[in-house]
Formats: sequence, C-alpha cells, structure tokens
Amino acid sequence: MALSKRQLFVLISAVSAIFSVAAFSQKVLSTPPSPGASDVQQMNILQAIVLGFVQGMTEFLPISSTAHLKVVPVVLGWGDPGVAFTAVIQLGSIAAVLWYFWADLTRIASGAFRAIAQKDYADYDLRLSLGIALGTLPIIFFGLLIKRFIPDYDNSPIRSLGAIAIASIVMSLLLGIAEKLGQRQRDFEHLTMNDGLLMGLAQSLALVPGVSRSGSTLTAGLFMSLRRETAARFSFLLGIPAITLAGLVELKSVLGEVSGTGIVPLIAGVISAAIFSYISIAGLLRFLKTKSTWVFIWYRLAFGVAILSAISAGLLKNS
Repeated sequence: MALSKRQLFVLISAVSAIFSVAAFSQKVLSTPPSPGASDVQQMNILQAIVLGFVQGMTEFLPISSTAHLKVVPVVLGWGDPGVAFTAVIQLGSIAAVLWYFWADLTRIASGAFRAIAQKDYADYDLRLSLGIALGTLPIIFFGLLIKRFIPDYDNSPIRSLGAIAIASIVMSLLLGIAEKLGQRQRDFEHLTMNDGLLMGLAQSLALVPGVSRSGSTLTAGLFMSLRRETAARFSFLLGIPAITLAGLVELKSVLGEVSGTGIVPLIAGVISAAIFSYISIAGLLRFLKTKSTWVFIWYRLAFGVAILSAISAGLLKNS
C-alpha cells in the first residue's frame, strides 16, 4: 500500500527526531552514577500512592507521564524517583489496559491464531496483530540504542527539567498542527499494518521524557487521518508490549536491590497506577468521542512554559 504525503511526513519526522536524539546521546557518556533503586528504597507508601495516581492519570493522556513523574515529586520536595521506579509502576497501567480491553485482545488474538491455522493471511485480526508487533520493534531498537550509549540515562541532560519543558512545548505544537490538518476519516476497522509501523516510529519518540507516548502516537494517528478515538484506542493497544517489556526489565533490577520494606511502597504504587489508569482510559475514550484534543494542547504548552519560567526564576533547578 502506497504511503500518503501525511504518512511520509510523520515517518520522516519521527525518524529524523529519533536519530537526532541518538546522536545527541553521544555527548552525555560521562555523567555521574545514578542513584538507581535506592530512591525506591527511601520512598514511603503515601508517596508511592501519590506517584501511582500521577502515573495512572497521565500515562494515557497526551501530556507525558514521565514528565509529570519527574516534575511533581521534585516540586513536592521528594526528589526524582528515577527511571526504574517510573518503569515499574507502569506495570499497573498495563494491568489497566488489559483489564479494559480484555474482550478486544482475546478477540484479536483468537482471530489471529485462527487465521494462521487456516492460512488466511488477509484476515483483519492477523494483520492488526502484525501491525502491533511491527509497531513495537522501533521502540525496542531505539531503547536498546539508548541503553548502549547512555548507561546513566537517569542523570543525562535528556531527563533535565528544561529538556522536558521544551519537549512538552514542541509536542503541543505538533499536536495542534495534527488537530488542524487531520482529516479524521478512518475508524478502528480500517487500520493497516502501515499504521502500526508508523505509529510505532512515533511511539519511539516517547523515549525522550516530556514527549509522551500517548501524545506522539495520537499526533501521528491524526496526521494519518485516523479518528481521535481510533488513534487513542490503537495507541493503548500498541503500548502494551513496549511498556510491559520496559517495566519487567526494570522490575528485575529493582527487586534485586530493594529490601522487604522497600517492596511495599512499590506494590502500592503499582496498584494505585492500575486503578487510576483504568479511570483515565475510560475517561479519555469517552472524551474523544465528542471533543477535540485542544485542552491537552493548551495544557502541555502551559506546562512547558511554567517549568521554564520556574527554572529562570530560580524556583526549580534544571536537573
């Protein structure tokens, strides 16, 4: 299937941005060691529940959960919880997605297996499954690239508050353009494998804190003429493999360093994230049936400007 001009625009933009980040990463190899799991060890249950709430309410909204999990605890004086804690409590969000979309997931999986058994390679469920699989490959590849070139990603400039603010502002502008130009003609039954790959490339941009996995995929979906609700729904399904893999990788390292007292807040954070993620998913899909994304565009713009203003005024450190 030939790519349209809008699809090519999204593809070229995503690839260019990702390779820019990869090239920039060469400059941050000498950063100091990261606190790692010690931050999780020092966290109490109340803090973990609050951060689970932040994770749950922002993971599936196009406003960047990673940015909020960095900014909110810093503003509250708790310090940066770190990449490990952020990735692990995302497992709660995955539990919420599986819970909410269980009927869809079982239908797609059973349909795909049936199509393979019958050698019906034109089957919609099979092609949708392959689209999700293909869409997961870019974020795995670029995630491994970052692991290779930025071993201390926790303390790299990419995760600084200033970088998060700039990413939030840039993505708000891109989402605004997508909202204006997007035709919003195609629904969930008209998704293709190309959609999976292109949205997968857009999802890779979320490796940069402040970009937002939901925001980048929703933006790409609007550029590809998907309806808002369809773009969001496919974004949720596409995120299941990527977020699960990231969470399990970090969970292994965290459990190896955290004592019994540190595991309790971690579990509390995961449960909190699961509950509020479910609420967020249901609310966003209902919202996008009749409303545009402008409320998120203006919020992201204000969020980024507020951080930069606070840094300039000395109220926040650019760390």
